[in-house]
Amino acid sequence: MDKLIEILEDIESGLDYENCESLVDDNYLDSLDIISLVAAIEDAFNVQIPAVDVIPENFNSVESIWKLINRLEEEG
Repeated sequence: MDKLIEILEDIESGLDYENCESLVDDNYLDSLDIISLVAAIEDAFNVQIPAVDVIPENFNSVESIWKLINRLEEEG
């Protein structure tokens, strides 16, 4: 999960990612940030994030992003 937080810090620094539950809802991450985040996650974790999974619920917290990554890794 540290790698994920590093990626998020590169996109938008200074947020308490470990405790924030509303990254998208409170506009900490905008659509361009999400696009950058998806690309960085795909590169760093060797997964493909389908367009149907690019929804606010999957990107509102580090926990939700981490669950998405784990699910995609398991699906292979």
